[in-house]
Amino acid sequence: MRNAYLAILGLTSLLLNLNTYAAEPDSALAIFAGGCFWCTEADFDKLPGVLETTSGYIGGSIENPTYEEVSSGRSGHVEAVQVRFDPQQTSYAKLLEAFWPTIDPVNGNGQFCDTGPQYRSEIFYLNAEQQRLAEASKAALAASGRLAQPIATQIVAATTFYPAEDYHQDYHTKNPLRYSYYRHGCGRDQRLQQLWGTSK
Repeated sequence: MRNAYLAILGLTSLLLNLNTYAAEPDSALAIFAGGCFWCTEADFDKLPGVLETTSGYIGGSIENPTYEEVSSGRSGHVEAVQVRFDPQQTSYAKLLEAFWPTIDPVNGNGQFCDTGPQYRSEIFYLNAEQQRLAEASKAALAASGRLAQPIATQIVAATTFYPAEDYHQDYHTKNPLRYSYYRHGCGRDQRLQQLWGTSK
């Protein structure tokens, strides 16, 4: 659906090697996939303690994938957002708590109007502590009875994260009207209202 709103610029994405997952001093990293990375980035940017968000691609089989390759489903990647946060102001557990109400956890074939595995929801852990916290958070949500169906969101080890092309970064602030039109047209907030009684 978003292809209608994009003028394809053909920019090459930059490689962020797995070895560079060490965050800057006084910050930490987390990676979440919640469907359209424009929306996931916008949702995390609202949170106290979040210093920076980067839209990108993770989990596929080829290096340096382009938007066209990922959105077609050929590369095996998923759209995701890397979040850099200040552990003194927030925590990974709080990011997890904030993440769930921004997605449809019971949809195993994409998110909202975007269908296909490239839009699936996933949590990518960077260490054993993140894995423990993510699995505990998912289990607590499942046990709460809040959702009528099983949670489809997977928790997997992070592989190489490739930042998306520049025109995707901060899309919600660079192109607010197009972003709002896409988000509403995709039915994201309408579905979130049904699931959680709130919208973002």
